[in-house]
Amino acid sequence: MNSKICISNLSFQVGDKHILDEVDMQIREGEFVGFIGPNGSGKTSIINHIYKNLPADCNTIFLDNISIENYSYKKMAQIVSVLKQENEIFFDYKVEDMVLMGRIPYKKYFEGDSPEDYQKINSALEYVGLKGYKDRLFMNLSGGEKQRVLLARTLVQETDIILLDEPTNHLDIYYQWKLIEMIKNLRKTVVAVIHELNIALRFCDYIYVIDKGKIKHQGIPEEICKAGVLKEVFHLDLEIIRHKGGPYIIYDY
Repeated sequence: MNSKICISNLSFQVGDKHILDEVDMQIREGEFVGFIGPNGSGKTSIINHIYKNLPADCNTIFLDNISIENYSYKKMAQIVSVLKQENEIFFDYKVEDMVLMGRIPYKKYFEGDSPEDYQKINSALEYVGLKGYKDRLFMNLSGGEKQRVLLARTLVQETDIILLDEPTNHLDIYYQWKLIEMIKNLRKTVVAVIHELNIALRFCDYIYVIDKGKIKHQGIPEEICKAGVLKEVFHLDLEIIRHKGGPYIIYDY
């Protein structure tokens, strides 16, 4: 597989505080890659740099072998979509309107919405299990429903890369796993900041363990578990067992 995202020597600091320290990554096309680590370790900062929400030095981050400073923000939005743990809105919208926002990167000034746009909306809402929700108000939905609406918006944005910044944090257990499963089944290139370690072990093809702005360890889930680094980074006693063919963590507080 080809390298879809390349990060070379990414460093970042705020004042005297070093947030990221010479981070290097190669993420292949079609991989589901997870970032795990303690709060404040730099995981979200990497995500923010990938989609230009934070500035990076020239020739530090490449998408499809092109440095991101060569992409306009509109072009970036056609390549990369972002699903966060919260989506702050100041006006209430119908679900259809929220999903329709995913088509904005493809619009010219004053261009209207097409029948094809609405067809994409219907297909996306059906995929996330919200068929028939088009006229409901977004703010009246449950947390799980809101995140599925935002996933539908990501689908109609039609990007090759999806970035996830702990999108399941405020969801109950069922929707935590269900949302990640729906994203995994898209077979896109996905980079996800994941809080729940067992979700990372279950769904990720490759995992980066990040601590204090550095990559502490990296590898497939089985390699991460064998390295013993999880106890060191998270300061927890834990036991790793086999469950449904893969590693699974049992915590001992």
